[in-house]
Amino acid sequence: MSASISHPSVSVAAAQRTWRFGTEETAAGEGHTRAVQWLLKRNCSSTPRQLLGFFASLCVLTLAIGVFFWVQGASLVMPFAWVEVAVIGSALVFYSRHATDSERIHLQPGRLTVEHVHGKHVERVEFATAWVRVEPEHGERSLIELSGQGQRISVGRFVRPELRRQLADELRWALRRWPFAPSMRPEQAMPTTDTEDKSEN
Repeated sequence: MSASISHPSVSVAAAQRTWRFGTEETAAGEGHTRAVQWLLKRNCSSTPRQLLGFFASLCVLTLAIGVFFWVQGASLVMPFAWVEVAVIGSALVFYSRHATDSERIHLQPGRLTVEHVHGKHVERVEFATAWVRVEPEHGERSLIELSGQGQRISVGRFVRPELRRQLADELRWALRRWPFAPSMRPEQAMPTTDTEDKSEN
């Protein structure tokens, strides 16, 4: 009589956890998770097109009022109207430049890619998962620092300070379950157990 012992795969362990910040990417036809992505970005209530429409309507209204009073003889109203339009326009341009700021963390077998978009500047760092350290920069509510192989990058800017520890715990949990190389099957990874609770955001 022979018996075989099979360890639960990494993908099975991941499937048992409900992600709070991350989302799974499952390979078609394979039935197990091949990657996890965390997309952290600003909560923007208006799209750039909506902002442009709002600014255009504000310009029309402000200048219409200015023209009305200018016709009535109040010649100083128009300069102030133009100043108001210029100030509001500058503020909206600054807002629009950073409305799409984001942090993207992509975890694949053997590789962790972190991308931070700030205006037109994009910072991108890649780590081997076996060497990544996840630590707070200063305290539990500070930004989360990912470091390894002489590289480092901070994430968590778009997460409330009281939730950053939970994000760090989720990243650590995932990194422990995706340490294998791309050529290695999930069944070959050493399984671990985790009893962390997860609450809704």
